[in-house]
Amino acid sequence: MNETATAPTAPLRARAEIDLAALRANVRALRARASGAAVMAVVKSDAYGHGAVPCARAAVEAGARWLGTATPEEALALRKAGLPGRIMCWLWTPGGPWREAIEADLDVSVGGMWALRELVAAAREAGLPARVQLKADTGLGRGGCQPGEDWAELVAEALRAQSEGLLRVTGLWSHFACADEPGHPSIAAQLTRFREMLAYAEGQGVRPEVRHIANSPATLTLPESHFDLVRTGIAVYGISPSPELGAPADFGLRPVMTLSASIALVKRVPGGHGVSYGHHYITPGATTLGLVPVGYADGIPRHASGAGPVLVDGKWRTVAGRIAMDQFVVDLGGDEPATGTQAVLFGPGDRGEPTAEDWAQASGTIAYEIVTRIGTRVPRVYVNEERAG
Repeated sequence: MNETATAPTAPLRARAEIDLAALRANVRALRARASGAAVMAVVKSDAYGHGAVPCARAAVEAGARWLGTATPEEALALRKAGLPGRIMCWLWTPGGPWREAIEADLDVSVGGMWALRELVAAAREAGLPARVQLKADTGLGRGGCQPGEDWAELVAEALRAQSEGLLRVTGLWSHFACADEPGHPSIAAQLTRFREMLAYAEGQGVRPEVRHIANSPATLTLPESHFDLVRTGIAVYGISPSPELGAPADFGLRPVMTLSASIALVKRVPGGHGVSYGHHYITPGATTLGLVPVGYADGIPRHASGAGPVLVDGKWRTVAGRIAMDQFVVDLGGDEPATGTQAVLFGPGDRGEPTAEDWAQASGTIAYEIVTRIGTRVPRVYVNEERAG
């Protein structure tokens, strides 16, 4: 296994180990699920906390033909790092870096007339045609253009600009609201609306390279939604988009991140001893406590106080009391592991450790948030950077 830096002389306070072999295998599994559609690996929010550039490179190596980001700044950072090929970004605000995106040959999303006008002006200034993907709001009610007159106006203006050589409409796309809830009536309704909006745009003369609406859950469970391209986000990182759909292994996926910390202190305390702020945990009897040196400043959710699971010396322990900014405590039940012993907060789960989904359940949230929120104080250590063979 390869790491990005020389191994430290002492255990790290904490580390997030990122298994790039697992990520490549996940991309290959998603390609097999994609029914002939191309795969976009979404690496927004620093690849859901895993590290955008290393994960983007590994995804491309495994056959992802597109990369996706939310903000243009994220996409431009990929280009600056030397990532070639197709990169799409979709979260724009007025005055955004349109010209920089055009010059970097990014595919940019437009879901309203204000954005199209700014893009066209930037294309004129740059003297280069923009690559644009028109976003349809088929029912999510977030970004994207409403059907009817608004869609007709956006399509007409885009085609007019295309005829002037200012842009090329490379894609038509939308996003599901409830694809992680099998059988939800909005799924079929959105697919119907998407097909209608596609038919209108294509009837007006749009010839998109790709049409896409499928996110991770739709990629895994709705083959009729795959069209030309699927956008896979959380599934790339080996996390199920919804426990109701199945565990990662049910889809041939393996979690990529393992989060651990070095026990900083082990001490004996008597029964009736308060632990952490507010004394929400009182030791039921004489015991040992272990100090885990990560907290909510590192992205450990405070809502998991009293509930978050940790593997120490082969045994599951639970956060005792409140999670603080930099640390939390586990009750070791009289065991006395050496200081420096590894405490595993989550990982793939096949070595007895908790998973990100376990922490999500303990926190009342989703596993997406657990991995994405791990902060910059926790170094990412990349293993299996080189492909075998």
